[in-house]
Amino acid sequence: MSDIEIRDDRAAGRLEAFGADGGGEVVGHIEYFVLASPGPALVPVHTLVEPAHEGRGIAGSLARELYALAAREGVPVAPLCPYVVRWAARHPEEAPAADPELLRAAREWLAAHPERF
Repeated sequence: MSDIEIRDDRAAGRLEAFGADGGGEVVGHIEYFVLASPGPALVPVHTLVEPAHEGRGIAGSLARELYALAAREGVPVAPLCPYVVRWAARHPEEAPAADPELLRAAREWLAAHPERF
């Protein structure tokens, strides 16, 4: 995989991957929200890698960093994004299974806020 820099833009709800060229080009991102109840959790909803950058492991790096970020903050991840769900299933040592109650609450929040994504 090419070198990328990953930054968390919490205000925008995006974990962004920037290209190695240093030009500031966002080459991929995970859109997420922070669930507050029944407990705090990061909830990834969409993963996107720009077509010119696909196949370089960027989506996997984003998913790995999302789980690392959650671990540093002491909160779980409740993935709704199909890519992150598949990634987590392949990497259980890095991606603890989500509590079903958190997943239910995340789905309900998303259904109540369709304009967000």
